[in-house]
Amino acid sequence: MSTPQPAEPDNVHPLQRHPSEALAAHAWTADALMAAEFPDPTWAVPGVIAEGVNVLAGPPKVGKSWMSLGLALAVAGGGRAFDMIDVEPGPVLYLALEDTPRRLKTRMGKLLGNQPAPPDLTLATTCPTLPAGGDQAIAGWLDAHPGARMVVLDVFAKIRGTAPQGMSAYDADYAAVSRAKRIADDYGIAMVLVHHVRKMGSEDFLAEVSGTNGIAGAADAVLVLKRGRNQADGVLNVTGRDVDEAEYALAFHAGSGAWQLLDGPASDHTMHDTSAVILRHVRENPGQGPKAIAEATGLPHENVKKTCQRLAKEGHLHSAGGRYRLPATAEEPRDATGQDVSPLSPLSPDLA
Repeated sequence: MSTPQPAEPDNVHPLQRHPSEALAAHAWTADALMAAEFPDPTWAVPGVIAEGVNVLAGPPKVGKSWMSLGLALAVAGGGRAFDMIDVEPGPVLYLALEDTPRRLKTRMGKLLGNQPAPPDLTLATTCPTLPAGGDQAIAGWLDAHPGARMVVLDVFAKIRGTAPQGMSAYDADYAAVSRAKRIADDYGIAMVLVHHVRKMGSEDFLAEVSGTNGIAGAADAVLVLKRGRNQADGVLNVTGRDVDEAEYALAFHAGSGAWQLLDGPASDHTMHDTSAVILRHVRENPGQGPKAIAEATGLPHENVKKTCQRLAKEGHLHSAGGRYRLPATAEEPRDATGQDVSPLSPLSPDLA
């Protein structure tokens, strides 16, 4: 069944129509919209990168370029993204605007190993800024490569161009991303804008994207890569209009330059060693305070105290009178006051 389309009054460019005609050309009644059938979003990397503008942000040297080049190779060759996700093959344009051909060859050699280089991946190290003709250059490449699935701009700051004089920072950021979004929407491809994060962290990973909220606001999806300092090498936070909000743990293999998706939730891999030691000790020795835990584990007392408080706040520990145990399960017995009186409950798999 074909998708119903709003009636087009004429062939005049939308910007030249009378305002009422321009609105009518893109308006729906509620019942018509609910009856319409639309194709599912096109995915470059299923579940992670969909058609539209995707901002991939992270600190300098965290491995964003290794990740974006690895994804470009996987999509162009029809391989596995993150060594775990099967992707459909299709032409990919990778603008490596901070690299040289020599560096790109070296990196691709590591990522490919003994595999042949995909002919459907086009790489370029220079491109005009989007306002100065870069958008037309990208559109021209897309016209010449029907079926293209992804375009990577690494890095976005090199191609966004300067803001018009007098425009606010928010409006400038929104307009810059919107220019890239027009290309992505016109051609139905995934556009990945490699970007930076602020120096100061935030509880909301969206707030870490460098610049104003105009960048995240104009994007269809935002991915923030953080280099893990604990058991996992990195965590990728993802949210977007067509992408479910998720957090993925990743391992970076320096020898091959590849990022690999790890099984299970990120918390399985990113729990700090100190937290893991404390939780294991409390499992075997319930009812101890920070001083006793510190003496038994050899960890600094102040570190144990703060970690226990945080784990209790997060629900991983139960605190009573400054003594800690694992939380009771719903099936465990409690006294008349509601206090847990059962033996120590087993450590949950995600904290083991």
